[in-house]
Amino acid sequence: MARKTMIEAIRDAMDITMERDPNVVVFGQDVGYFGGVFRATEGLQKKFGASRCFDTPISETGIVGAAVGMAANGLRPVAEIQFADYMYPAYDQIVSEAARLRYRSAGDFVAPLVVRMPCGGGIFGGQTHSQSPEALFTHVAGLKTVIPSNPADAKGLLIAAIEDDDPVVFLEPKRLYNGPFDGYNDRPISPWSKHELGETPDGHYTVPIGKAAVHRQGTELTVLSYGTMVHVAGAAALETGIDAEIIDLRTLVPLDIDCIVQSVEKTGRCVIVHEATRTSGFGAELAAEVQERCFYHLETPILRVTGWDTPYPHAQEWDYFPGPARVARAFRQAMEA
Repeated sequence: MARKTMIEAIRDAMDITMERDPNVVVFGQDVGYFGGVFRATEGLQKKFGASRCFDTPISETGIVGAAVGMAANGLRPVAEIQFADYMYPAYDQIVSEAARLRYRSAGDFVAPLVVRMPCGGGIFGGQTHSQSPEALFTHVAGLKTVIPSNPADAKGLLIAAIEDDDPVVFLEPKRLYNGPFDGYNDRPISPWSKHELGETPDGHYTVPIGKAAVHRQGTELTVLSYGTMVHVAGAAALETGIDAEIIDLRTLVPLDIDCIVQSVEKTGRCVIVHEATRTSGFGAELAAEVQERCFYHLETPILRVTGWDTPYPHAQEWDYFPGPARVARAFRQAMEA
């Protein structure tokens, strides 16, 4: 075990897979010589050479299009989109090509590629550097959508994604890159976050895609969340004293519905927390699944705590996404009935 930030864990995952498999290649804007805008690929070009870790033109369509072609011809590309906000020009390549290649070719071709992209707020990036577009990917058949909440999972899930034979969108909450801090004075989101996030296994290992984790055991309330909001929910549980069971989904597609159902049937209450906008967010899908499968176990209505339905505000960033106080209010409301 070693203490690692999420950035270090992600870099370690790419380093290990590149060393084990010469077909793994890493590329994107500023990914090679500079080591990436967040330094996730720092040192990889020096170690593996410019043919396996390299810079690309500023063309997200070209980056993902090239990755699809590489994957169809036996490579395992790991393409970085510098910010999730920049993925829209590449959306057609992700949806129309990567996600459908296996089906369109009747299995003759596959697309074992990973598209990495930092997502969410927390760096005062405003509208063009802070979006959480995960729901746009979960709607697409043929894609797997992953979003870790800690370094150990980030490393294991990324290795699993690179070794997977289908395309994986790997969303990295940038607010967690160097620890889940509140953005004002380096305070952790929850008291245990610094310690809990640091321990990461050495060497090669995988975290199964499609399996949720119980971040916190509880009996009174089920919280469904992922990424940064897992830790915000933990802070809200401490603030309220409510015995909340926090489920870290880890992968949105495929979804570990069995873990969700087991928890909701136990607690009878469900609060869903995510940073993305409310309308048509992934929380709506989660609410529908819980309603359909757990209706007779629910003691109160399912609640959602989300970002606001507005273009991402720059000056009001910390009011935009759910904080512990707003999540705590939802916990108390769920317990009132």
